[in-house]
Amino acid sequence: MKKLLQVDFDFSGPFGDEMASQMLELAESINHEPGMIWKIWTENQISQLGGGIYLFEDESSAQAYLKMHSARLEKMGISNIRGIIFDVNTRLSQINQAPFMASQ
Repeated sequence: MKKLLQVDFDFSGPFGDEMASQMLELAESINHEPGMIWKIWTENQISQLGGGIYLFEDESSAQAYLKMHSARLEKMGISNIRGIIFDVNTRLSQINQAPFMASQ
């Protein structure tokens, strides 16, 4: 069963285009993580938060990524990392045109 991972953390920037430029290499590397289907990058400059929403093939892939990513963020000096893994309610998600449901 596919799993959704939500991660957020305190983040002072960069944001927007500057973040996109500085994080390009990291974004490309994430595509090679085992079991990762996609990621949506999230940011809120006003609240000083960064994070992402990920879809993984299974629970073990999501857990392994969360462990690795949390350690990577801590090495970057980021703290207050929150990660939650969710089951996806397929029936309701299909009603709302969830793009990842077509392949299930």
